[in-house]
Amino acid sequence: MRFTDGYWLIRPEFDISYATEVYQVKADDQRLTLLAATRQVRGNKGAVLNMPTLEVELSTPMEGVLCVQVTHFKGALPNKPRFEINRAQLPADITRDGDVWRIRSGALSARIDTKAGWQIDYMADGQSITSSGFRGMAHALNKETNNTYMSDSLMLNVGEWVYGLGEYFTPYIKNGQTVDIWNADGGTQSEQAYKAVPFYMTNRGYGVLVDDAADVSFEIGCEKVERVQFSVPGETLRYYFIYGPHPKEVLRRYTALTGRSALPPAWSFGLWLSTSFTTDYDEDTVNHFIDGMAARDIPLSVFHFDCHWMRGLHWTDFVWDPATFPDPNGMLRRLREKGIRVCVWINPYIAQAGDLFDEGMEKGYFIKKTDGSVWQTDLWQAGMAIVDFTNQAACAWYASHLERLLNQGVDSFKTDFGERIPVRGIQYADGSDPLRMHNYYSFLYNQLVFDTIKKVRGEGEAVLFARSATAGGQRFPAHWGGDCSATYISMAESLRGGLSLAHCGFGFWSHDIGGFEQTAPAHVYKRWAAFGLLSSHSRLHGSSSYRVPWLFDQESVEVLRRFTQLKCRLMPYLYAAAVEAHEQGIPMLRPMVLEFPQDLTVQMLDRQYMLGGSLLVAPVFTQEGWVDYYVPEGSWCNLLTGQIVQGPGWQKEQHGFLTLPLLARPGSVIPLGGNDSRPDYDYLEGLTLHVFALQDGCQTQIKVPDLLGRTAATFTLTRKGEVLTLDSTSPHPVEVVLHQREGVNLTAK
Repeated sequence: MRFTDGYWLIRPEFDISYATEVYQVKADDQRLTLLAATRQVRGNKGAVLNMPTLEVELSTPMEGVLCVQVTHFKGALPNKPRFEINRAQLPADITRDGDVWRIRSGALSARIDTKAGWQIDYMADGQSITSSGFRGMAHALNKETNNTYMSDSLMLNVGEWVYGLGEYFTPYIKNGQTVDIWNADGGTQSEQAYKAVPFYMTNRGYGVLVDDAADVSFEIGCEKVERVQFSVPGETLRYYFIYGPHPKEVLRRYTALTGRSALPPAWSFGLWLSTSFTTDYDEDTVNHFIDGMAARDIPLSVFHFDCHWMRGLHWTDFVWDPATFPDPNGMLRRLREKGIRVCVWINPYIAQAGDLFDEGMEKGYFIKKTDGSVWQTDLWQAGMAIVDFTNQAACAWYASHLERLLNQGVDSFKTDFGERIPVRGIQYADGSDPLRMHNYYSFLYNQLVFDTIKKVRGEGEAVLFARSATAGGQRFPAHWGGDCSATYISMAESLRGGLSLAHCGFGFWSHDIGGFEQTAPAHVYKRWAAFGLLSSHSRLHGSSSYRVPWLFDQESVEVLRRFTQLKCRLMPYLYAAAVEAHEQGIPMLRPMVLEFPQDLTVQMLDRQYMLGGSLLVAPVFTQEGWVDYYVPEGSWCNLLTGQIVQGPGWQKEQHGFLTLPLLARPGSVIPLGGNDSRPDYDYLEGLTLHVFALQDGCQTQIKVPDLLGRTAATFTLTRKGEVLTLDSTSPHPVEVVLHQREGVNLTAK
């Protein structure tokens, strides 16, 4: 929300009251409370009349985190719903030195000089990281609408970059942008986002979560070019200031607050194949595709039935279309016998012609208008209503139909939509604010579906393919990037969205290989296949045409086979990275700055990423195969070609369709499994440890997980001089392959 006209003037429709000076301080063992006057009152007792004040509470919800709550009117109704925040609420460490107050949380502190003008300095290691100062914290009234807003703004230092805020496909660095946290079905080609998250982090070693499910507005170095301003509707603003200083530590703390990703089952990391959206298909078509993949030696793990597994105009009633699937139980059994898992498309919208509409309307399971009638629309499905997931009876009803499908043999659900949630003139069963339910609806939707799968299938077997999300939605993996086009430009914007989402703690992310809209030329399909299979989850999906590789060209078959088999062999490495995402909140697809925060060049890179902590991936975005990418310091080795690349520096290379820059980090050990035909197998059998440029005197430890995410074996490699020693807890023999040998001999214990 923009309140100003330039730096000095206020827009004519607004009255703004800025925190100006500290009038009063209170401290106890839980919080430091400041009463901020909105004009200068020292020495003028009459100035306290007819003046708004802001009450500012600072508390310590966990080490390295400060909670800041700013309130104008306490009597306003509480904001509902709110994000689920895991607050430990540590005792407040508050000190006073004359006029200066401090509240500490680990290495982080907030400093307030009560005799200076209004300013809160956020400090670490004796240095100010950022501050809320002059004309920063405020209450605003729109005189035309009578709507009120709370706002704060934090200073941006020279060279400070802002990242995150959800899966936005706009420029990766958010400086200069206005971002409204509002889930929308806008495609990857627009400024809208399916997954809007009110959290950002910067290269100064901190992050900020605005704890409000409403349409938080961020003005990032634009309205005030030296600040990030954030504002929310209402009378209270609450945000969490999260210190690292390493960006991984920021994410660990952020995900400790908002929740960490569940660990998806290992089978979900294999290749998913879809019917596509508007294509014609039946069981014969499905078998033709599955058998065709097997005949071409392309491992396939999951088959996805998109919308038309149900009858048209009936979405979503969870009823198989009898014209095309007369024996769904038998079909699902036959697919399982082929070793194929099944995912089906759903959404939270109930069409008027569907089998469930009358029951849902009669029992009050739908979102209602304020007059008590059912909210309906013809956009998407004729006369559709939307399930009210604040109604527990409606949740049980919806879940019962999911359970029926799971008991039939369905393994997973693509939880599509969840963004087109109305806000005007409606009411929820639990009295939630419709404005704040718009984004939060995605959390309730995905939580219900995820928990239902877990209930029926058991712990560790639940996985979604979800499109909408907000803060905390990372708890219910996996997510994909929505409707992209079949071009290199759209492939690159998809990656930008994935990088931005990774900054918000989403551990598992995918995208439609080859693009959703239109049909890609074969060269785009092949380049995208390599990118897609070097993502946490990999799906072939489209709109109006099938995405099996032989419909593009013969080389597409070879490319898809090569990278699917490579991903299966990489599973000991990839699943260990998945466990790290689950346990620590560090995503599998990582922006370069997460691994190399001190390298100034990587802070701006948006066409490459780290897959786990040890593999650099630079997708190719050109038909001719030319790619420019950057490597940080050290001697990097291409896992596919054996080429050595010396960093730091930029590289320009040309690649055929069967290779791309896939570089092992210096000093890393990459475990490759012995099975290239499926993602879920005993990772210790046939295991090979690939060692890259381990320096003299260095020791590294590799943990290989089992299919439940537990450590199956630990391998410790130590180099002393020309001798490399291996200690192993594995019951199976392991092969060690040395790259960049430099005269090293191998000694095994």
